[in-house]
Amino acid sequence: MLDLRKYNSVGEALRDALETWPTEVCLIESDRGEEKQRLTYRNFKDRAIPLAKSLQDLGIVPGDRVAIIMTNQSKWLISAYAIFFCGATLVPLDFKLKPEEQWQLLKHSAAKVLITEYGIWRQLSIPPARAAANLKTVLATEAPENADMAGAERWEERKGVNAPAFVPQKRHDVACIVYSSGTGGTPKGCMMTHENYLEQCMALTSLYPFWPGVRYLSILPTNHAIDFMVGFFGPFTCGAAVVHLRTLRPEYVREAFPKYEITYVSLVPLVLKNLQKGLQARFDALPESKRKAFDALRNINRLLTKDRPRPWLSRKLLGEVHASFGGKLEAIIVGGAFTEPRTLQFFYDLGIPVANGYGLTEAGTAVTVNDLKPFRADTVGKPLPGMAVQIRNADSDGIGEVTVGSKTVMAGYLNEPALTAETVVDGWLRTGDMGRFDSTGHLQLFGRKKNMIVTEEGKNVYAEDVEQAFEGLQVKEFCVFAANFIWSQRSMLNEKLLLVIHLEPGQVFSSELESEISTRNARLTNYKRVHGLVIYQEDFPLTASLKIKRSELAQRLSALDREQSILPI
Repeated sequence: MLDLRKYNSVGEALRDALETWPTEVCLIESDRGEEKQRLTYRNFKDRAIPLAKSLQDLGIVPGDRVAIIMTNQSKWLISAYAIFFCGATLVPLDFKLKPEEQWQLLKHSAAKVLITEYGIWRQLSIPPARAAANLKTVLATEAPENADMAGAERWEERKGVNAPAFVPQKRHDVACIVYSSGTGGTPKGCMMTHENYLEQCMALTSLYPFWPGVRYLSILPTNHAIDFMVGFFGPFTCGAAVVHLRTLRPEYVREAFPKYEITYVSLVPLVLKNLQKGLQARFDALPESKRKAFDALRNINRLLTKDRPRPWLSRKLLGEVHASFGGKLEAIIVGGAFTEPRTLQFFYDLGIPVANGYGLTEAGTAVTVNDLKPFRADTVGKPLPGMAVQIRNADSDGIGEVTVGSKTVMAGYLNEPALTAETVVDGWLRTGDMGRFDSTGHLQLFGRKKNMIVTEEGKNVYAEDVEQAFEGLQVKEFCVFAANFIWSQRSMLNEKLLLVIHLEPGQVFSSELESEISTRNARLTNYKRVHGLVIYQEDFPLTASLKIKRSELAQRLSALDREQSILPI
């Protein structure tokens, strides 16, 4: 791989990667089982450089922000490289967000140019919020020949005439503004520097290296912090290839593993659990004699790989399982949320290590990762090289707040100096997660200090940001809480949001009110929905400016019986 210590920016490292491995395949794009294109590093460069010149012709200068809203595909990465080439700041946005949420983030980030797909642009061009974003140019890909572009230009036709000038950046310049959460409430844009990405890439590839010939299957959205790192920057700086599937239906994902002999893939816990269920159903369906033989081989593999993975041995013992994954799978990378130990153990017993860890966008993705020496399903691993992790204000059991000091910690939240000052103190990131180190230096997690949840899809959901869905609700007061914030329990599982209401004097909880709450809840994106209702009988504690004292209210609610107080929604 490239020696990232000598580079000052993401763009500089990627530029050298394109020159170092010109004939190696860097991107494969498939749609419904049919391969659409295969690009070498030279092909990639030939497509990106004209776009970089076009951006410069549009007046993009260092520090300007350019947003991308796309599904996983080659043009996402080509566009990102062109942005870095110009010294601009990339704003990667989630294509699954609602149009009004995307416009809110486009406005907050002050993006000057948006690069998107024609189908996404058709949805985006409708909301009235468009006028407030101050976009100068929209470039849309894959528009039909006679399409109404609605003010956008065709991505494929924006090609500068002359060679663009590469714009150097410094390590502490902002490379990306990544929105980890907060859409619908206060946007939280993490300002990630070039140094953040360079240091994170060095740390991760020291444990899980890429090399020419490696094939990474990109399933998570590229805007996701994990896939941006291990599905773009990491593979490219090591001469590896990324496989994009335009359709993520299970049958096409399964087909991709043997077809492209996948080496690595990243998943969120929800997808990993679904994969586990599918495999277990296949095992359960085996005839009794074959199932007993399979169980015996799995037990042998478990015994012989207890201290460390032995891929060659596992592939011999459990050849049919490994063949279904292509026979070259080194590890599944899982992150974004907590993964149940039994799920991790299930895959390890099959000889498929899961590189689980712990991280957050504000820390540049990963903080700790299991190094598999030996495999530990009950922890989230040891700190990565370059990561200083401390447990602050520990109790008698050694459990306290996890804090992180590293060159990968963000520069701060965009336009939020007060929130930044609360989150990064003297260079240390206060994660809000509770944990402790065991005697071997592995980190164990025990819940959250913050009023938030992290879904199995890896989505951060702040309770306060959900409240606007219930504005105008015909009650005296209401508030949204994470259940584990009220009733602290040492678990990262079963995190849920609750709606707490206080009725007007003499008001009853009617079927009409219940229906209104359910209707509003259903309008929320699935991962933002509340899962329970608490009817509180007393006035909420308020500040002099009539704001709810959340911590005090949570403390009062904690005196209630959890199971008896929560009504289903």
